[in-house]
Amino acid sequence: MTPNSDNFASISASHDLLTVSAVEILGAHAADLMTAVAVKLGLYEGTEEFQDVAEARILLEALAGLINAAAPSLGHHHAAPLRDGLKSLQTAFREAQAIPDELGKAPGES
Repeated sequence: MTPNSDNFASISASHDLLTVSAVEILGAHAADLMTAVAVKLGLYEGTEEFQDVAEARILLEALAGLINAAAPSLGHHHAAPLRDGLKSLQTAFREAQAIPDELGKAPGES
């Protein structure tokens, strides 16, 4: 079997993941989701006119799920900043809604 560039890329990516801790992987993905939520909420300069609260809701639910599922394994030291970021985005989401969800019913609040 002759290796192709796709196989090498896959092997390289797998090897890279071997050197990264679970905390780092989860943190990176949480950061990506946080950025995506902020963009969908129009919080970045130049994204205001493209605000999409429905899309932000989906991403916020996924972010909350990731953080809530991983928090017990991450410990307080790593989970606290993620929860703080989630809370800030939930507040921004509530402010972006024309008709805010009931308390406790917004994404990630259940």
